[in-house]
Amino acid sequence: MLNLKGRTEFTALNTINLLLAAFLFVSPWLLGFLEVQSASWNAWACGLAIAIFAGAALNELREWEEWTNAALGLWVAIAPWALGFAGLAAAMWTHVGVGLAVAILAAIELWLLHDNPPARAA
Repeated sequence: MLNLKGRTEFTALNTINLLLAAFLFVSPWLLGFLEVQSASWNAWACGLAIAIFAGAALNELREWEEWTNAALGLWVAIAPWALGFAGLAAAMWTHVGVGLAVAILAAIELWLLHDNPPARAA
């Protein structure tokens, strides 16, 4: 367990991940690709999963949570081609943009953890 008291950068990065997850989750309704089931279900499932892991990291950061969000972000970014909805611009760009942002934020958090690890609780 990591002591992150006073480490606002982790809170900020995970809050951004929560916002990205919420946007991904509602994007089928907002951007009009609800009729494309593969895109919609992927947005809902991955948005929910990213939110769960980012929310858990807000409570108590663990390195595996960041690795999981990095993997989820990469999956979301390649999903348009893997699931066959790359031809629908709104769904594709939403998935690529959110996926890359989530993966980059997770990579930044992992870098911060290893570059300057927080003090461990006694």
